[in-house]
Amino acid sequence: MTNDDLRPVYFLSDSTGITAETLGNTLLTQFPANNFDRITVPFITTVEQAKAVVRTIDKLATTGLQPIVFSTAVSSDIRQVLATCRGIIVDLIGTHLGQLEQALGSPASGEPGRAHGLGNAERYQSRMAAVEYAMEHDDGQSLRALEKAQVILVAPSRCGKTPTTMYLALQHGIFAANFPLVDEDFQREGLPKPLRPFVEKCFGLSSNPLRLSQIRTERRRGSPYASLRQCGFELRSAEQLYVSHRIPYLNSATVSVEEMAATILQRMNLKH
Repeated sequence: MTNDDLRPVYFLSDSTGITAETLGNTLLTQFPANNFDRITVPFITTVEQAKAVVRTIDKLATTGLQPIVFSTAVSSDIRQVLATCRGIIVDLIGTHLGQLEQALGSPASGEPGRAHGLGNAERYQSRMAAVEYAMEHDDGQSLRALEKAQVILVAPSRCGKTPTTMYLALQHGIFAANFPLVDEDFQREGLPKPLRPFVEKCFGLSSNPLRLSQIRTERRRGSPYASLRQCGFELRSAEQLYVSHRIPYLNSATVSVEEMAATILQRMNLKH
């Protein structure tokens, strides 16, 4: 097999599969020369379902491309069945449960879905409230209750404000608003008026002109809005604004939403 072949990778879970995908893909990023065919199988809740998945993996293994299998199954019965497959299995949960049971002096509950299910109802509801807040306050469309925001992302158009606020809300329960900077803002002195009482909550996003121009071109090809000159002007003006008001900021050009969110949480000292 060469690195050009697609190596089958399975993410197996007795819940949503989000944890298996996240941890498994994190490990796979360390092997950039390889190509992977990713398959997620969530909600494996019975031994019969687990056996069916094992049969599929075993059949694929007979082709010579031995699948890599990441599992976050919590149920010991399901873990035991999955462990019999002919793939290379990486048990992301079972490997550590024994250590924790010994350290904590109590057995694991064996209940699936606690990481991404309803779990703590109060915490879940707070995340949903944060999502509603982020949707209402996307792109400055509402200025109501800005005092409730834990962070206000400020940036020129298409620098990543919306996906970052939504990620902060959904994953971390952070009340995040975002506010666009436009030409008129750069022609005035100081912050846009609605933001002035909340400057300590502001966090800026920037980019590089070429990347921003490429993104804007997908939306409005050939427009002044997407021109390299306009993008450069807006980004320089935005960064000057951040510096003059001591607003922390981040260049989003080559940074993922997850990395941006983690940086914002750290630099703004935010917790759910």
